[in-house]
Amino acid sequence: MGDGQSEESRQKERSEENAQIREMGTLKLENGPAKNGIELLTIIGEIEGHEAVSGSTKATKYEHLLPRLAEIEEDQQTEGVLILLNTLGGDVEAGLAIAEMIASLSKPTVSLVLGGSHSIGGPLAVSADYSFIVPTGTMIVHPVRSTGMFIGVIQSYRNMEKTQDRIARFISEHSRISQERLLELMLDSTQLVKDVGTMLEGAEAVREGLIDEVGGISQAFRKLHEMIEERRRQMA
Repeated sequence: MGDGQSEESRQKERSEENAQIREMGTLKLENGPAKNGIELLTIIGEIEGHEAVSGSTKATKYEHLLPRLAEIEEDQQTEGVLILLNTLGGDVEAGLAIAEMIASLSKPTVSLVLGGSHSIGGPLAVSADYSFIVPTGTMIVHPVRSTGMFIGVIQSYRNMEKTQDRIARFISEHSRISQERLLELMLDSTQLVKDVGTMLEGAEAVREGLIDEVGGISQAFRKLHEMIEERRRQMA
């Protein structure tokens, strides 16, 4: 009888976890050997802002992640955060809002770029305390772009330039690349067809100072556990 109840309880827990992954892209990881309370966040597809993306497009909704990040900060059981990224970019303001929230967490954070972390995915990748990228992962940095008609072209250009400076400043403050070098990569006209910018593969992103280390999920977990243990010692 007890085994049946236990199995029913496990099935219910798995069902709740699957629903959490589907709706929020998050999952609590509490059963590792170190028994550290780790929150897993996924940032996948397009970063959705104030306007909803099409129904067929995978998207990360900032109105889902911001409350979750606030909850993580207040949750005493959560000791660290692992962020998995595979995004082509999206809404600039929403992406910067998520990146600022991650950067301001008091809990240790580690990011891992899988596939790609392009455009506004750059600030998201570097917002963690320590960042990894898989060998085949890519990052594309390019100037801020906008589509549509402009009224007052000079004013619109200046606004875009200010936004671009905000992004470059955030990335340089949270990584080892200088703002000047980042702007050089953004404005490179020799790499991307019909566009300016630079695509960096795993080791190149590390050499440029955008990402801390080439590695995968095991390295990311190992680093996060080390950071959690260090924080425990400091608070003891």
